[in-house]
Amino acid sequence: MRDAAIIGAGPAGLMAAETLARAGIAVTLYERQAAPARKFLMAGRGGLNLTHSEPLPQFLSRYGAAQAWLTPFIEAFPPEAVGAWCKGLGIETFVGSSGRVFPRDMKASPLLRAWLKRLGELGVKLVPRATWTGWDETGALRFAGAPSITPAVTILALGGASWPRLGSDGRWLAALTGIATTPFKPANCGVLHHWSPQFINRFAGQPLKRLIASTASHTAPGEITITRTGLEGGAIYALSAPLRAQLETTGHALLQLDLRPDLPRETLAAKLSGSESLATKLRKAGLSPPAAALVQELRHRGSNAPIADLVKALPLTITGLAGLERAISSAGGVKRTELTPELMLRARPGVFLAGEMLDWEAPTGGYLLQACLATGKAAGQGALRWLARG
Repeated sequence: MRDAAIIGAGPAGLMAAETLARAGIAVTLYERQAAPARKFLMAGRGGLNLTHSEPLPQFLSRYGAAQAWLTPFIEAFPPEAVGAWCKGLGIETFVGSSGRVFPRDMKASPLLRAWLKRLGELGVKLVPRATWTGWDETGALRFAGAPSITPAVTILALGGASWPRLGSDGRWLAALTGIATTPFKPANCGVLHHWSPQFINRFAGQPLKRLIASTASHTAPGEITITRTGLEGGAIYALSAPLRAQLETTGHALLQLDLRPDLPRETLAAKLSGSESLATKLRKAGLSPPAAALVQELRHRGSNAPIADLVKALPLTITGLAGLERAISSAGGVKRTELTPELMLRARPGVFLAGEMLDWEAPTGGYLLQACLATGKAAGQGALRWLARG
């Protein structure tokens, strides 16, 4: 028997399917949704971030606590390999000013179409609307409303729990009874903060550009968008893990914003001196209307700190994180201790795992997709070795 069932047609599952099919394995890919890779397509709407061009040691450090065990998989399929793989699909890439790597046309759909065409040419069969419900008493894979199957090898690439309306909602946890998991939590998500009604009505939806956000332990430059319930955006997503840790420890977290990181405090204080109104001073200091309103918001709440201090380190109390339904990704999943070095479940020989269903997290910037592709390839290679061993 040289057939494989892959459950989950996101990037990890698709990469596992390609790896197996290239080796001559008959692959059937099962997807719960009507079409594959819906989250992948959604992520590409604003410009598909494939990976990052920074040096590999720095790149690997982005995976935090999961760095040690993810390193072999990413070293085996590094960012350069992702670029070469895209080129093989006819998709040219480029490196942006931030070091992030994108397709030349910034879209996910052409890449996905080329990828699915290749998989079809390799003989991969896609079965949509197939909901996996676990194993039966004989060890066969069960699907809702369909016969059970017993492939020679199985790869689960079921995703995390973010953006559940796109398919991956974490309900598969119920099928993995007896397997140790870390509860899913939002990652790369917005944060909650209480604004005054006047501030919300005027500035919700507006950006704060070219700032630096920081916690007690981490700093992130970038942009932020004001929401009706708090803040979101790249600089916030980069800090979601340390903010989540603070919230779990104390119930709240402190976020500081440097609204003019290009100006030393002394220069800024000089610009803010004089007898003019606060609004005029803030405008002359180069603050945008939303940034100036943030400073005034804190003054109205009774802050007596010097204005220059507020501009350089505006303190905001974060009361929570946006939920999984709005998070870009999730932290948590199947613990590494449940897997062999080849990503096979110790409790179920012949069943391999890949992608976001594993217990890891990473910031945006190409790190999420890179790890999904790398673990998908690693799971496929592990499955090939398992089949070779009989």
